[in-house]
Amino acid sequence: MSAHLDLEESEPDVATDGVWLTCIECGEQFAPFAEIRYTCDHCDGLLEVRYADLPTWEDFGGASTPESGPYGVWRYSAALPFEEGVSLPEGGTPLHYVPRLEEETGVNTLRVKHEGMNPTGSFKDRGMTVGVRVAREVGVDRLACASTGNTSAALAAYGARAGMETLVLLPAGKVAAGKVAQASLHGARILEVDGNFDSCLDIVQDLAARGEAYLLNSLNPFRLEGQKTIGLEIMERFHADEGRYPDRIVLPVGNAGNTAALYKCFRELRKVGAIDDDEVPKLTGVQAENSAPMVEAIEEGNDEVRRWENVETRATAIRIGNPVNAPKALPGIRETGGTAVAVSDEEITDAQRSLAEEGVGVEPASAASIAGLRKLRETGEIEADEDVVCLTTGHLLKDPDAAYEAGGEPEPVPNDTEAVLDHLGE
Repeated sequence: MSAHLDLEESEPDVATDGVWLTCIECGEQFAPFAEIRYTCDHCDGLLEVRYADLPTWEDFGGASTPESGPYGVWRYSAALPFEEGVSLPEGGTPLHYVPRLEEETGVNTLRVKHEGMNPTGSFKDRGMTVGVRVAREVGVDRLACASTGNTSAALAAYGARAGMETLVLLPAGKVAAGKVAQASLHGARILEVDGNFDSCLDIVQDLAARGEAYLLNSLNPFRLEGQKTIGLEIMERFHADEGRYPDRIVLPVGNAGNTAALYKCFRELRKVGAIDDDEVPKLTGVQAENSAPMVEAIEEGNDEVRRWENVETRATAIRIGNPVNAPKALPGIRETGGTAVAVSDEEITDAQRSLAEEGVGVEPASAASIAGLRKLRETGEIEADEDVVCLTTGHLLKDPDAAYEAGGEPEPVPNDTEAVLDHLGE
């Protein structure tokens, strides 16, 4: 495990109810709610939420038996800053069997964790239930985010639930209509920026620095606390079904928040002895070929990710050229023995169709995990004896236009039963 991401530290004087923030670069510690901060005051490094007492499986209501209690994000409140949040509720998403894909890819076990089954249709709800609760704690009145679509939909819904003003900045003409519609209906104020996602995030960070809004992108460390429950659910459910933990988790990478969150989840479980070193799954990131700064860093052995100014892919949810959580995510990939791979838009669409044939409907970015698994099996990076979980992050209806293009064309027929039968016979 990386020294600067190690969880071994004493409880600081600034702790409030056993929770504090630690800079992953310089180790400086801060009280969690006394002031609003997103990065370290001293070195501008990313912050991570730390706890005096970390839970074991029994603290969640059972030893790897999710049936023993409510299933969802707040089942894991012992691993979160609060006992409850602003909830719709969220979490408890299915871990699908996909037998045909399992046979085709040739791995020992393949399961698909479908985060599109959250209330607003993506994993972002897990972060917002915690993040909006924190916003209440620090007493802000305006929430804001930059988004490729899913973050804006989730923030708008959870902001509405909390009765708070919500502002979302979107890259003009680059966000799927389904996602814009969600943010609009939930009452968010939507600003379309003449730029890409990274430009939107630059502006939101500036607004937050000026005290004009509370930032709820994954730069906010509390967002990732909610998202780490994806890992807890995968580990509990897989162990309950299979009697062991998965060898590898393959996931799409945009801002790299889920990669960072899963890595933190596994480090916490390992620290309390809930899992052994050899039971930590390999984190394997997948990006689109024309939006792959994390893959570039992994392949070239770089400790920093180069910002890509021009990114393009039909997988709009991962069309990001400057992943802000890279300092947390890169060690997560490397130190779990994972890797990263880039896939084409055509491979993503083919994977989307294959998932649909299993009854699992996802937006294009979600299907990147399956496309990445296929490519890494072809190269031998992923071996046949592995137990693999692929994470799909958003629902099919998030991008209905892409779904329509990937599916089959409607077939016109006359208004007559015999004519329909004749057509079917052809």
